[in-house]
Amino acid sequence: MLADAAVDLDALRAELEGTGARVEAIRHAPAGDDVVGLVAFERPVGEAELARLPALRVLVTPSVGFDHLDLDAARRHGGTWVCHVADYCVDEMADTALALVLALMRGVVALDRHVRAGGWDAAAAGRLRRVRGTRLGVVGYGCIGAALARRACVLGFEVWAADPALTAPELERDGVRLASLEELLGACHVVSLHAPLTARTRGLIGADELGLMPRGALLVNTARAGLLDTAAVLDALASGRLGGAALDVLDVEPPTAEHPAPRAPNLIVTPHSAYASAEADAELQRRVGAAIRAVLEGRPPAGALVSPSRR
Repeated sequence: MLADAAVDLDALRAELEGTGARVEAIRHAPAGDDVVGLVAFERPVGEAELARLPALRVLVTPSVGFDHLDLDAARRHGGTWVCHVADYCVDEMADTALALVLALMRGVVALDRHVRAGGWDAAAAGRLRRVRGTRLGVVGYGCIGAALARRACVLGFEVWAADPALTAPELERDGVRLASLEELLGACHVVSLHAPLTARTRGLIGADELGLMPRGALLVNTARAGLLDTAAVLDALASGRLGGAALDVLDVEPPTAEHPAPRAPNLIVTPHSAYASAEADAELQRRVGAAIRAVLEGRPPAGALVSPSRR
């Protein structure tokens, strides 16, 4: 069993006690005909990696996102379960998205920067907005998007959602209006992204889509950087098309000298931390171990993305 740095090896060993599995850290490209399990956080795993792991039975990513895993290659591999941990940090993600929405609407970060720079002017953050009655668009209505919508409805937001997998009656039970992406962008004062990153959703929000939004609208992305064109977001902030944005995910993480973190007066950037809490981390470690144990004991694991075609 090989695992990368996103996993607490001692916790994983404890979860797998009694299975006979030996857990080691990944130090080089994973390989070996004795490797039956692989835990890969952001390490890409595709055809070449799977070819070096002929005995692999289970591949787990300790994350909600799985765009670094080649699911088609795993299906061709034939004998491997592929799993993710879909809902270990739903509360943290929804809470962070809501916190960023409120920070933009109420100017919390901008006003803090202003005071620390020696100012004392409530107008320094631009137009502050009332929450009740504000139209919030949720793009992607999975477990995190739905959790944000429930929180927002309690606060008095009018919530719209765009998700091609859902129907209006399903959303109406939550008090949410179903809309196409174009309708949502054109009507909502605040938009929060919660779609998975796939071939279809990559570049979902670019200059054309930002141009549909009401002038001065706000945008939050706690999902995947590849969902939107960051350069177009910065242009929209500079022109006033966007009144503010908050990004928890960047195209290059962590930023480098060649790819620095984006900067703008009305932009909040956080270090891909929306998922984080001690409770979520403990749940993540437990769920990764449980998925691996299930496969080793001959049971279907939770969070399966790919099932083996042979055993």
